[in-house]
This record gives sequence, C-alpha cells and structure tokens, in this order.
Amino acid sequence: MLDDFMTRASLAGIGVALAAAPLGCFVVWRRMAYFGDATAHAAILGVALSLALQLSIFVGAIVVALIMALTVTALAGRGYAMDTLLGVLAHSALAFGLVAVSFLSGIRIDLMAYLFGDILAVSRSDLLVIWGGATLVVALIAWRWSPLLTATLNEELAYASGIDPRREQLILTVALAITVAVAIKVVGVLLIAAMLIIPAAAARSLARTPEAMALIAAVIGTISAVAGLRAAYFLDTPAGPSIVCVAAVLFAALSAVNWRNRAGT
Repeated sequence: MLDDFMTRASLAGIGVALAAAPLGCFVVWRRMAYFGDATAHAAILGVALSLALQLSIFVGAIVVALIMALTVTALAGRGYAMDTLLGVLAHSALAFGLVAVSFLSGIRIDLMAYLFGDILAVSRSDLLVIWGGATLVVALIAWRWSPLLTATLNEELAYASGIDPRREQLILTVALAITVAVAIKVVGVLLIAAMLIIPAAAARSLARTPEAMALIAAVIGTISAVAGLRAAYFLDTPAGPSIVCVAAVLFAALSAVNWRNRAGT
C-alpha cells in the first residue's frame, strides 16, 4: 500500500493538516499569522545548517524555527512594533538561509522543494517523522487545551486561574516549531502559514465552539490536502500550491455562504 507515491503523499498531507488544525485556530484567535510566517521562513536557515552539518533536516528546521519563535517572544515590546519586528526577522532569516544554501558546495539541493514543498517525494521515513510530529503536536495541544484557551481569551483571567500566559505562549511556540519542521516536505516554508491559517479561518464561520472549530479545521485541511493532490495529479500543477489553492477556494465558498446567510436574516 505504501509503495504507491500518491498514498504516501496523501498520508503526509493528512498528517500535516491534523497538526496544523488546532494550532491554526490559536494562531487565528491570537492574531499570530505573521508570527507563524516568520517561524516558517526561519526554517530554511535550519535546512542549510542541517545539510552543512550533515544532520537531519527535521532537527535543523525545528531548532532554528524554535530559536526564531523564542527570539520574537523575547524581543516583543522592547521598542519595536510586533509587525515590524516580525517583518525584519522573517525576511532576514529567509535571506540568510538562501545565502547559506548557496555556500553548500558538493551538495545537491532542490531549493524549490524546500520553498514550495515536494510532497510527491515523501518516503516512508518522512511519513514516520510527519506523523510522529503531528501526534506530538496534537497531544500537546490536547493536554494544554483549557489553559491555552483561557490564556488566549483573557490574560488577567488566566492569572486569576493560576495559569501563566507566558508558559502557554511557550507551549504554542514549541508546537509551532514542530509543525513547521514536519510541514516543510509537504508544502514548503513559503506555504506553511497558509495551511495554518486558511483552514482555521474557513472553519470559524461554521463553528459554535472552539473545539468544533478545531475539528472542522482538521476536516477542511484534510479535504484540501487530498483534493489538492488529486488536482495536481490530473492538471500537472505543483502539489503544495495546489493544496493551498483548494483550501483558499473552500474558504471563499464558506465565507460566501456565511455572508449570504447573514444577509438573509
């Protein structure tokens, strides 16, 4: 069964969708879209360092993504607006990563695969990494769901309930770094933020509870991954961008339906 490259690709896409769904909800609720983008951009520097040091791509990507996320958290509120800080760090990390890759002599690297994903080349070992990381992210979010939700809704309420919002932010940061690391192979660093944000944003108009929103986002992400792969196969288009295109179409359709329902009431 796993000898079929489309089966492996579908499983990889579903794994990333399941990891990105609950995390993407918190990204939307906390308005952290650019934060996720900055963390993803930093991952290309991790790829370059991994290749230079002959380490696992997953290890390099997760370490650098985590360092970037922690750096942004530490520097926030120290004289720079958050969007300015994220813009500087995101594009600087991407640029340094691309320059670092150019210095890797004797190593063949498909840069487009890391920028936009190469889901059709996913191997069995890649599947183990993707599903292992997805399981860890889902378990982490499920374990801290209530404290994370409280800290997201109101920091003062969180403190009153004995919850440290900074600790919950750190947990989200770790989960985000893991998701970025496992998603590189599927959609690439430039499209990871889209898989975090678009399914969650699409689910928002359908959900009545936070839990329902996370579940619906997972369903939308899964449909996007499978349908996007099929579209890429039949239309001969890039797989990663095709997955994001399907997610965007679903978001537009659901938003239109929601707008029509509101207009009719």
